[in-house]
Amino acid sequence: MDAFASTHVERALAELARRQWGVVSRAQLATLGLGRGAIDGRLRAGRLRRVHRGVYAIGGAALPREGRHLAAVLAYGPGAVLSHTSAAVHWGLLAYDAPRPEVTAPASRTGVPGIRLHRTHSLDARDATDHRGVPVTTVAKTLLDVAAQAPRSHLEHALGQALRNQLYDHRALLDVLERHRGRRGVLPLRAATADDPAFTGRELERRFRARCRRAGLPQPLSNAHVADADNQVHEVDFFFPAHRLVVETDGWRDHGTRVAFERDRAKDAALVAAGYAVLRFTKRQIADDPGTVAERVRAGCSRAFAWAPGRAW
Repeated sequence: MDAFASTHVERALAELARRQWGVVSRAQLATLGLGRGAIDGRLRAGRLRRVHRGVYAIGGAALPREGRHLAAVLAYGPGAVLSHTSAAVHWGLLAYDAPRPEVTAPASRTGVPGIRLHRTHSLDARDATDHRGVPVTTVAKTLLDVAAQAPRSHLEHALGQALRNQLYDHRALLDVLERHRGRRGVLPLRAATADDPAFTGRELERRFRARCRRAGLPQPLSNAHVADADNQVHEVDFFFPAHRLVVETDGWRDHGTRVAFERDRAKDAALVAAGYAVLRFTKRQIADDPGTVAERVRAGCSRAFAWAPGRAW
């Protein structure tokens, strides 16, 4: 290989490694023009380091978690995706990683040491995507896989993180549940994302007011209009004017899309910037956990009162 071709290969390899978190496959090296001898020579010289069968790290630096995840996917070739706990970690839904990277791949693939394989006869294209350069199951499919093998508390944490990270899409979740009907994980995920009680607005108002009355809290205004710092008026579910506290009630269906989630968070941010405190409860919390709701409203009233603009504390 002449000097020009060698320089071209090195640049192409460096760019590939940059895009792929420092890992490359043997097939990709061959596409760049590196034969078996050249690959083996780089391994002996320490310029390549074997991670899995046919997958290498560039140089000797430790791989980031994304690199380890992608290496596991590359080890199983086309059609493989990061899945289950590893996918949840990659999406930011869980904080702990699996002892071995988890990958879903066609059933015909043989196992690779150090990787937990989930075989599938046909992974629906609607259940796979690319996130930060790693082929991975979608958020909805990842949540289904987490529901199939993780404790309920871990699933609820993942759902909460999906909401906080603006990744939760209730319609996509319903689609996954329908397409995978009968599979493990469907029942716990359906239960964890069940619609909140079908209260009418009048019934919800009655229940919330009753919770406040029994806890010795002031009675809020219902469906009140509150202006933010830009004089934009927002309708809120409940408002405690003496304490500048807003309480909103919603459920999974209310955040059926990322747009809905972002709209509500923008509203919350505008109200907080204007000096209001904002609490959100699900209808199920109001129905099933009134004690916690009352205590959080009490604390919210205290904080909002103490921090009200112009008030010394």
